[in-house]
Amino acid sequence: MRPIASIVLSLAVAVPAVAAGRQAIDRAVASPLRDARLVARDPARHPRELLSFYGVTPRSTVVEIWPGGGYWTQILAPMLYDHGTYYAAMGAKGGTRVDAEFATLSPALAASFSAAPDSYGHIRYTSFGHGFPDLAPANSADVVLTFRNLHNWMGDGDAPEMLAAIHRALKPGGILGVEDHRARPVRPQDPTAANGYIRQDYAIATIERAGFKLVGTSEIAANPKDTTDWPGGVWTLPPTYRLGETDRARYAAIGEADSFELKFRKTG
Repeated sequence: MRPIASIVLSLAVAVPAVAAGRQAIDRAVASPLRDARLVARDPARHPRELLSFYGVTPRSTVVEIWPGGGYWTQILAPMLYDHGTYYAAMGAKGGTRVDAEFATLSPALAASFSAAPDSYGHIRYTSFGHGFPDLAPANSADVVLTFRNLHNWMGDGDAPEMLAAIHRALKPGGILGVEDHRARPVRPQDPTAANGYIRQDYAIATIERAGFKLVGTSEIAANPKDTTDWPGGVWTLPPTYRLGETDRARYAAIGEADSFELKFRKTG
């Protein structure tokens, strides 16, 4: 049994560390370098809450899979610049069609990173996709984050391969954070997730088969207005608006898709 003095000392050290981590997240989210169009999505993306939930600190080694439009990159890269490590695992040009879609940054985003080397100059770019498993060195990452990508891997039929690669990159006991669009549990799961939605129980079972253990869930990104039965799948809703101007105001009022947040720990 640990002495009471030792427990008190541990708490005294841990509490300021947690507070400092939250302050670092707040500074990164408030950065004037962030694109105003991405900042506008904060009420739907919940960056402060989610980075805290997944345990990201300024000293973490973090891999973000397929940064896409750069929403999380603009927060994570500055936050980890001084004391942490940030890997941007881009899609692989030689992988599947979906892999290739995420292989490059937009010219505007790339230019913004080049213009602010003191915030973005330490990004480590890797290629990750079907046949390209090296998103980061083996056993190096504290946290791997994948936002709204699991349905893509299901569509390509390579989810087990991708999850196995993530497992290799994480340190023993490392954290995998998964966000995706949540399907209704009363409907059978399409194994290809063609409409972009995944049942939460299906996602958990798939990921746990790959050597992970669920250790937490969050409802911060839940949206009960999302009935998940849209004519253009999840992409009917913002920010994509697949149907263009058709019923746009209606879909804008619904908001971004109902999403789950799952936190796993690497086992084995």
